[in-house]
Amino acid sequence: MTPSRMSERRTTFLGAFLTTLGPISMAIYTPAMPELVRAFGTTDAAIKMSLSLFFAGFALAQLVAGPLSDALGRKRATLIFLGIYVTGSMLATIAPSVEFILAARLVQGIGASVGVVVGRAIVRDLYTGAEASRILNTIGIFLAVGPAMGPTLGGLTLAAFGWNAVFLLMVGFGLLALTFTLALLRETIVPDLGKLRPAQLLSGYAEVAGNARFLAASLVLSGTIGALYAQSTMLPFVLINTVGLTPTQFGIGMLMQSGFYLLGSLTLKLFASRLGGARAALIGITLCGLGGLIMAASVAFVPPFFLSIMGPVAICTFGLAFLTPHVITLSMAPFPHIAGSASALTGFLQMSAGFAGGIAAASVGDPLTAFGIIIPTMQLSAVAGFLWLRLLVERA
Repeated sequence: MTPSRMSERRTTFLGAFLTTLGPISMAIYTPAMPELVRAFGTTDAAIKMSLSLFFAGFALAQLVAGPLSDALGRKRATLIFLGIYVTGSMLATIAPSVEFILAARLVQGIGASVGVVVGRAIVRDLYTGAEASRILNTIGIFLAVGPAMGPTLGGLTLAAFGWNAVFLLMVGFGLLALTFTLALLRETIVPDLGKLRPAQLLSGYAEVAGNARFLAASLVLSGTIGALYAQSTMLPFVLINTVGLTPTQFGIGMLMQSGFYLLGSLTLKLFASRLGGARAALIGITLCGLGGLIMAASVAFVPPFFLSIMGPVAICTFGLAFLTPHVITLSMAPFPHIAGSASALTGFLQMSAGFAGGIAAASVGDPLTAFGIIIPTMQLSAVAGFLWLRLLVERA
């Protein structure tokens, strides 16, 4: 099989749609979480666990999806995992119990894992340097718009049709992803089944994990993107149960998070040529660290209201949009021959950080207290990772 070169526009569209599949599956779901507690007569902790299981499936399955996409090809691996995602979504739609929901969300997470892996891998297969950063920045714009609409769409669907329809929406997104993959995705590598041999598989991961620049970049991405995932387990309960928003108001209010990510991505698109990737990333990590400090102080000293919670979140997400294109490009650059494995390990570390943050929040108990401690800690760990990364780049 001869690999094909897709246009920048097609690569961007496919990369964006596949990458947003996991985040939009979480965004649509979050307004329904308090309703599921009532519908199944269960506890907040049990429903929070459904998000944690999604994270776990998403994170662990990436370690399989990445090498599988290197071995079978990007297109075939994507179709296999999207089939798993649609199956999990259909099971959740007809779930008779909370245990069934938990199992279905795990299956969904496994299926959705291919999106972020292949979305980044096809960019690395075809483009490098400034072109890759430009595509990743545009993907960031789509990544903001999709999940921004998710809570609103989920809240409105929940109010109109009930929680089952929320999962039915996910079935629809999965079918759309299958259609786009079949119609638009061209194979970008020469498949090599030998890459599935255990020795070669472990050797590939060892090569990626042994690269100091990759580890530093992964610490940055795990602290910032991981915080975004972790806070999704806390914000529904903080904003609905503590601040007093309805599920529909929560869905609309979450536009502030994704809206500022979109604003950051659009701003970067306008000024990227003047700033350069390194300077843009420096601005981004500064805002992430500042937002984390304001968040901790706000929770500690200010009675919670919408802007006291979402203002610091907006600062962090605006900074994240400036940060990620350059850092992701740096992390993937050394691995053109195993881009799938490198992308998988990056995503695994990010999701693992989000999963760990969610578990830590459950152990703290009070969602507001957890939000004010865990998310700022993750943002500041990303600042430390960025300083390490910058030192490695300067030495090189």
